[in-house]
Order: sequence, then structure tokens, then C-alpha cells
Amino acid sequence: MTTILVADDDPDLRDILRSTLEPAGFSVIEAADGDQALHLIRAQPPDLVILDYQMPQLTGPQVCERLKQDLLLRHLPVILLTGKSEVQDKVEGLNAGADDYVVKPFEPEELLARIQMVLRRTVRDLEANPLTKLPGNPSIQRELERRITSGKPFAACYLDLNRFKAFNDHYGFKRGDEVIQRTATLLLEASRTCGSQEDFVGHIGGDDFFIVTEADRAERLCEEIIRRFDAAVPQLYDERDRARGHLLHVDRQGNTVKLPLLSIAIALVTNAEHPLTHTAQVATIGAELKAYAKQFEKSVYVKERRQSP
Repeated sequence: MTTILVADDDPDLRDILRSTLEPAGFSVIEAADGDQALHLIRAQPPDLVILDYQMPQLTGPQVCERLKQDLLLRHLPVILLTGKSEVQDKVEGLNAGADDYVVKPFEPEELLARIQMVLRRTVRDLEANPLTKLPGNPSIQRELERRITSGKPFAACYLDLNRFKAFNDHYGFKRGDEVIQRTATLLLEASRTCGSQEDFVGHIGGDDFFIVTEADRAERLCEEIIRRFDAAVPQLYDERDRARGHLLHVDRQGNTVKLPLLSIAIALVTNAEHPLTHTAQVATIGAELKAYAKQFEKSVYVKERRQSP
């Protein structure tokens, strides 16, 4: 069920919104001010947020602006409710990152139509992976093209889990999905810690991920990802396998093999030392580096050493 957080300091309006949204099939969470809204969103991100323009603690545009600055929440769609119809208020809301606005008093049918439109647009724009909710391949391609066109130094990181298929076969798809979700969260948190507000984290598919960051932050970010991943890995295994330090896995030929615990391979491609002119060039270099990184049993990152002539 799609969850919508409604933030308004007027309890009567919150009741009106709930009575409009719940019969339409939405689950509703309420917040009485901007600060509470931000807290609830960070604790359990909804699918969409409706913010009153004027609220205590933080206004709607202020909440929206903070969401758009948060790597974990920047893709969350936001609709602003305002009792004013002045152009300047609408412009301020849209500049803060709001996806749409509705002027009070509103018709329920119009609000529902705008919600559906924003949700459809968000899915289309993100082409999000259904498991991790991270942007998928079309968004990754557009982001990479944008970075190349800008001409500014950047680094693209291709990330892949070693021995994930064997883990998935041994423990089952549910446990495998948990690993993928845990990895996605870890990448976002590492980017928020060591990257910048402009970082992009995407999910290519399966156990393959993608990050774009600033060139001068890339190696520190890779080191942080490896540190966090290696610290989290033992908890993904059953106690017996964790104590052994490896997985006893029966392969398709019926042989029992010892498999080391999961690790992460990262290929780092940057234009800081030589120009990158198109996305295929980045992908080709990334594939070569990742193939090399996957030869190692432990978690590693590798980057290209070639210099411009």
C-alpha cells in the first residue's frame, strides 16, 4: 500500500486529508509541524509527502529543502499545500524542490489526481529498482551523461558483490534480498558520510550498484564502503558459518566447497587524470577494472593507472 505523510498544524485539515486519502487506498501518517514531519520521514520514509506551506518549527519549503539535500531522501516526491495563490509562494516552493503544489481550499478530486500524477512521474523519472528503490539504469545513464557534459572532475564507481550467487543459492532468495537491501542502505550511508550532496547512488540490478561522486572524494568513499561492508558481512550469516569464517556450500555437481564470506569489488573510473567523453567509454573501463577487482578474495577497490599522453 502506498503511504503518504501529511504534515499540517491544523488537525481539522489533517482529518480532511485522511478522509480523502484513505478511501482512495492510501495509508496516512500525520505530523503536526515541520520538525515532526522530518523526524517521521527519516524514521520510516513514506512514498509521498504532503506539506502545509506554513507550519511551526519548520515551514513546508524548509522541510522540502532539507529532504532534497538528504542523499537518502532526495527522490521522495513532495506536494505543498498553501492557502495563498501568490506566484512568489509557488516559486519558493518549487525552488525548494517541491514536485507540485495545491492551493487551499482544494477539491478532493484535484488533490487525488495530482498525487497520482506525481507518483507516476516519480516512478518514470527514477525507474527505481523495486527491491532497493534506488534509481535504475535509465537514470544512471542520464546522470553519467550529465557529469560528462559538465566537464567537471567526477568519479564513477561500479560495485559488485563477490560470491553472492552462492550465498543466494545456499540461504534462499529472501536472505539474498536482505543482503541487497542492506548493501543499498550501506552505500547511501557511506555516501552521506564521505561523499557530497551531489552524489548519485544507483542500482544496476542484482548485486551490481553504481555511484557517482566528486573525484577528490572517491577513494575515501570506497574505503568507507569497504569498511562498512566488511563489518556488516558476518552478521548476514548463520552462527555456525560465521564461526567457521566460510560457507560450506554444495555446488550443482554435488560437491561440498568452502566459500569465503561475501566481499565487495569496486571499480573506480575518473576523468581527473584523462578525459572521458561518452558513457560507453566509462562502462568499458569500469568493466575491465571490476573484472580485475573480482580476482581478489577480499574487498578491494581498483582504479585506472593509465595517464593521458
